[in-house]
Amino acid sequence: MDTKGKIAGEQLRLARLAHGYSLETVGTLIGATRQFIQQLETGARSPSDEVTDALCDVLGVTHGFLAEPVSSTVRPEQCHFRGHITRPASITSQVLARGTILDQFIAAAERHLKLPSVSFPDMPVSSAEEIETAAEEARRYWGLGTTGPVKSMMRVVENAGTIVTYFADLSERVDAFSMDRRRPIIVRSSLKESLCRQRFDFAHECGHLIMHRGIQTGDRETENQAHRFAGAFLFPRGALLREFPRGRTINWHALYELKLRWKISVRAIVRRAYDLRVLTPAQYRTANIHLVKTGQAKLEKYDDDERMPVETPELLPTALAALDKAVDGGARAIAQRVGLSSSMFERVAGVALPEQPMTIDDPKIVPLRPT
Repeated sequence: MDTKGKIAGEQLRLARLAHGYSLETVGTLIGATRQFIQQLETGARSPSDEVTDALCDVLGVTHGFLAEPVSSTVRPEQCHFRGHITRPASITSQVLARGTILDQFIAAAERHLKLPSVSFPDMPVSSAEEIETAAEEARRYWGLGTTGPVKSMMRVVENAGTIVTYFADLSERVDAFSMDRRRPIIVRSSLKESLCRQRFDFAHECGHLIMHRGIQTGDRETENQAHRFAGAFLFPRGALLREFPRGRTINWHALYELKLRWKISVRAIVRRAYDLRVLTPAQYRTANIHLVKTGQAKLEKYDDDERMPVETPELLPTALAALDKAVDGGARAIAQRVGLSSSMFERVAGVALPEQPMTIDDPKIVPLRPT
């Protein structure tokens, strides 16, 4: 079907927002006015073939992408952010647009691949005790037990069916967020931060996906709940009560040993001890003052230790590689079907399309026969 010259306004807006472009920016890039682009998005005007070509070139999409609206977009209540008050609305719109387009690509890829089943328990909470129980039950649900450290948070979330990726160009005010879709997506703004912070972010997002299904988050209450869940998931209360060093003064050497064992920051360990009433309010304040005065408010001792390498995503890169065996043309062909150029795919997925066929050795992904 010839879709050239036809535009669904919501698709034009989706592609524009995924880039973080304003109406004026798109107009400038194609030699038109802001009002003209707005009229295209509202359906008040139709573009010429030349304008459609220019829009596709500027936005990195195909005519087919602009012509056919998606059936389901990511809604605000499906996206769990941090920093709800300080985050610009433009960043929210950009993230929702990218998530919607990435969701389209993943759905198209799953017609040819068998990815891990999505398995997040649904456990609403209303008290601290319920949060502790939810974290313990989630560990049992995923076969992790409650007595030892989680070996890899990346594998926990990916084995539960989550796509993990990175948007390095996002505002620093967006640290990490998750999208509660048919297949959940977790996005972080950086791969290069400490392992402890990375693991805590993943556990925090697990908390949202488990406790806050269908709830608009970002307020103090839901963020505090997700923080408590993360600490409880990474360092269960029974283990902390057994292993936390007791005494009149804080044993920093022992705390750093716990950090290396459990792969959780000392600041988070101290908070866990306070939440579980192992530390008094005065001891908790003293510990935080010490971390600030010693320059460890953001970067702690051992964060850059070779024993603490950050975890890298495996599921999405392996799925892209598997498509080379499952589909003629591989991942690039799927991106083309969805209507994405290589540059647009990299923008919404956080990774580049493979340049050539890749070898896969991940048993979690099963290529299906080409259709």
